[in-house]
Amino acid sequence: MTIRNRKPLIALIVAAGSVLAIPAMAQSAKQQAAHAQNEAAQAQQAAAQAGQAADQATDAAAAASAQANGGGQTWASIDTDGNGTISKSESQVNAGLAQVFDQADANKDGQLSADEYKAYVAAQQAGAGAGGTAAGQGR
Repeated sequence: MTIRNRKPLIALIVAAGSVLAIPAMAQSAKQQAAHAQNEAAQAQQAAAQAGQAADQATDAAAAASAQANGGGQTWASIDTDGNGTISKSESQVNAGLAQVFDQADANKDGQLSADEYKAYVAAQQAGAGAGGTAAGQGR
């Protein structure tokens, strides 16, 4: 083969190689795009799971707060007979109230009025603010 014949042959080989390499590069780009989409989907999934975890934590905190505050109960929900006062048996639905019922019932009539309970709570808070020395005095 002469040099004159080699140049077109080399050019033909280079051109054929380029043509064959293009689909391989395109396939590589498709694979990279698919990989990027998979990573994006995984990131969205992780974000959704983090959101769900945050929602569960918020719900748990709300439940703990409600439990610490008497289970979210109101005076009316405990006063099942609707007479405006809470009897000793009605107080049993709230463990904290049942525990302090006798101390809070100032006139010892077996019925706890809202005013008696408010006075009891105020006395407890004042006693706690004074170092706990006045707690339960005068009752």
